[in-house]
Amino acid sequence: MKTLKGNSVFLRALEPEDLEYLFEIENNETFWEVSHTQTPFSKYVLKQYLENVHLDVFAAKQLRLMIVDALNRKNIGLIDLFDFNPKHKRAGIGILIDPAFQHKGFASESLELLIKYTFSHLELHQLYANITSDNAKSIKLFESKNFTKVGVKKDWISSQGNFKDEILYQLIND
Repeated sequence: MKTLKGNSVFLRALEPEDLEYLFEIENNETFWEVSHTQTPFSKYVLKQYLENVHLDVFAAKQLRLMIVDALNRKNIGLIDLFDFNPKHKRAGIGILIDPAFQHKGFASESLELLIKYTFSHLELHQLYANITSDNAKSIKLFESKNFTKVGVKKDWISSQGNFKDEILYQLIND
């Protein structure tokens, strides 16, 4: 699919062979705050998830794609659409790049590819992102793609005994 291929990365559907990668990512506690995870995932549960990931975005209301380094064909992260609402033509978007591959432009290109895909193929009117106020890298990334800060949810995320504000960003497809 041409729409999901960039110069440095491409986005692809999840495959059964991604089980080990998903197991590592989903059970990495450093990512739990952004994924709202509180308990580890078993390989059994993730295998079941992979067996059902083929469901159409209109049925599942979500879409998870693997971010792959185009040069060496290595999995470097995941990008998600969630809370997909075809009636209102909107969805939430989240991205995770393995720390070893950050600061190389992969997140920027991946986000750009998914924005183009959602606006052209899914005909969405808007995307939104929820970002904690201390996540400067994500704020910079989404603002660089013209997402606009539209609100702040005070003390929204409980993290290590403290509360963090969560910023709501929105991108309208003009």
